[in-house]
Amino acid sequence: MTDLVPEDEIDLGVMAGSDVEFRSETIYFLVLDRFASGSPDKHRVEDEMFDATHTDWLKYWGGDLQGLIDKLPYLSSFNITAVWTTPLFEQVESMSIGDHPQAPIHGYWTSDFKRINSRWVNDPEENRLFERNDTTFDNLLAELHSKEMKFVLDIVCNHSSPETTSGKGRLYDDGKLVADFNDDKDHWYHHYGETLDWSDEWQVQNCELAGLATFNENNILYRNYIKEAIKLWIGKGIDAIRIDTVKHMPLWFWQEFNFDMGAANPNLFRFGEWIYNHPEIESSVNFANKSGMSLLDFGYCQAVRRCFTGEDPSGFHAVKNLLDLDGAYSGATELVTFFENHDMPRLQSQGVSNEALDLAIVLLLCSRGVPCLYYGCEQYLHNDTDGGNDPYNRPMMENWEPTAATRIIGILAKERKKNTAIQWGGQWPKWVDEQSYVFLRRYRGSRCLVFINKGPERELTVENLEYPDGDHKCLLSGRVITIKDETATVTLMENDAIVLAKRAKPVRSRTVIRVQVNG
Repeated sequence: MTDLVPEDEIDLGVMAGSDVEFRSETIYFLVLDRFASGSPDKHRVEDEMFDATHTDWLKYWGGDLQGLIDKLPYLSSFNITAVWTTPLFEQVESMSIGDHPQAPIHGYWTSDFKRINSRWVNDPEENRLFERNDTTFDNLLAELHSKEMKFVLDIVCNHSSPETTSGKGRLYDDGKLVADFNDDKDHWYHHYGETLDWSDEWQVQNCELAGLATFNENNILYRNYIKEAIKLWIGKGIDAIRIDTVKHMPLWFWQEFNFDMGAANPNLFRFGEWIYNHPEIESSVNFANKSGMSLLDFGYCQAVRRCFTGEDPSGFHAVKNLLDLDGAYSGATELVTFFENHDMPRLQSQGVSNEALDLAIVLLLCSRGVPCLYYGCEQYLHNDTDGGNDPYNRPMMENWEPTAATRIIGILAKERKKNTAIQWGGQWPKWVDEQSYVFLRRYRGSRCLVFINKGPERELTVENLEYPDGDHKCLLSGRVITIKDETATVTLMENDAIVLAKRAKPVRSRTVIRVQVNG
């Protein structure tokens, strides 16, 4: 007879809230071309799309996958657990046409979804990625997984490329031309011109965005191609996909697409970019609840930005009021949260100080949702030319030393990995005004209690904390906070944060039925 393991020795650890669990992760999003160069010798002086001086912001600057591999110890030093890069697919090798010609350094003008951009790898022969298993990309995945880190592949299904010096929307299937916008015999593209009325759903889903050749999702040839291509990348071992411009394609397409991707890897986390989604925009909520993927939380992003830049005089009420609407979503704690990205000015380009940015990081890492940091925020990286708008929000990474921000991220990302209150719990306000925000995350016996003050020094007495009585040490500063009768009186300095955390014992059982109601 086989010996049975005693029940009290079976530790199921963190139980997933859905079939795909990503809420313990801390994501780091980077523009690959602007992060780090690991193979500088491969660049050509005569390449019109490359600028070695890093002064032409619309050309490639040389970041690549080897540079990312080389910097993984840096990212792991402050407990980043998932890396999301701009898209890796082969891009058009020509400049766009217009007043400001540019190269596709961002990765969203794909010419072949079954090949990798040769600029990202050490050897151009590696671009036929699925013919071998020893490429720079394979090495990246191996290094990430050896460090228990995950990789998020950025994809775009809505469009290919705009008009460039070599044409528009020329699409290849592992090197074979299968579609051309200007000679569209098989109807791979829509041909309805530019979107003129952004309130018209039909135009948003069928017309062009910024002159980009827009795929015709009704064409089974296109649908088979894009799903087959992304499945090849899934087969390489990626852990998640971020999907660009999801509101520009109909819901039925995404339901079909996500069903197939989930079948290829049931553990694949999926989230999309529905730009400026908000819990009061019914169509975006319906998409989040029915598409089979989560979303980047633009409502949260805008609330945090308005709070810290002073655009909203109500301050932290903007954040609290946004989170009050979480009930609209089937899984608000699975939304991917952020406060800046490659399409908007960095907070510091809008006047936010280093110290205030640290507070925004504390808020992000302790709030509900899956937190996503934009590369360089931990180094206070920003370029304020033209207000920090695109492309000046994509500077080259410069520094790699420990900072106050890397210390904060390291502490809170580590706590998130182990604390189910931060992963799964609701967010309960205990004090909120223009300058200060106190909130509790709770799940079963686990807790995370956060005090944030972006204004002048003040003393707060906060009741009904739902936190155990006693002396508790702040994770960030080591300060001791005394709670008695669920009440604490704390002195908060200007730009100050206190984070208390308590972890309950993990569930130990052979069977766990998990029901979550309001956190």
